[in-house]
Amino acid sequence: MQSVIRTISALAVLSVIGVSIAEFVIMPAYVRHNKYRVVMDVRGKSLEKAEKTISSEGFRSVIQDTVYSNQYKPGIIVDQYPLPDTKVKPGRTIRLKVARPEKLVKVPNLIGQSKRSAELALQQANLNLDTIYVEYNPDFPNGTVAWQFPKGGDELKKWLGVQITISKGSPPDRYIVPQLFGLDEEKAVQSLKEARLLVGRISYQQNEDLLPFTVLDQSISAGTVTDRAVKVDLTVSVEDLQDIHNKLMND
Repeated sequence: MQSVIRTISALAVLSVIGVSIAEFVIMPAYVRHNKYRVVMDVRGKSLEKAEKTISSEGFRSVIQDTVYSNQYKPGIIVDQYPLPDTKVKPGRTIRLKVARPEKLVKVPNLIGQSKRSAELALQQANLNLDTIYVEYNPDFPNGTVAWQFPKGGDELKKWLGVQITISKGSPPDRYIVPQLFGLDEEKAVQSLKEARLLVGRISYQQNEDLLPFTVLDQSISAGTVTDRAVKVDLTVSVEDLQDIHNKLMND
């Protein structure tokens, strides 16, 4: 019986010694072998500065991802992993997410399309339809896009707006003043008649740079749209007064 008691006592003593060795010798050595470092916060810093900071703290860095953003300058650290204040082993790799300039998208050409088609084209390009103007335009059918800004092929940031003008077609009873400058007098008069406009006063001005009887000016600018047949005065070139005399004789 005494032998059993002595054996139990010996085992108890050995257990105490073993626990003490583990607590005061083995565990401290293990902890020293596996000591940790606290991850620094490099968010908001430039990539170059962040990499230097990470390296000086005994860590490694790698760009894990890039993100298009207009909230951060290009090259700024948006996020990191592990997060700041995390306890990790020395030499741990810090993964970085870096901001890139927001990607631009090309503006589609909307000229000649219907309003609905233009809206769909802008949506597919990640853009919005901004201001819509409506006006008469004889060059484009009613309901189609006659003008846009920015023009097709330009680049914009995503979801910015594009302005368009929708044509109402030809105005009722429209009269459009033709371009007469540079035409000879007879052709200018004919152009006015074809446009259902009236020939106004014709005056003559000496000009040696152009052929005689070339239109130098017109009283109403080319492209002007009116709702009635107006008179258009013409200024015509001559070399000298003899040209006028000869013309009157021939007429």
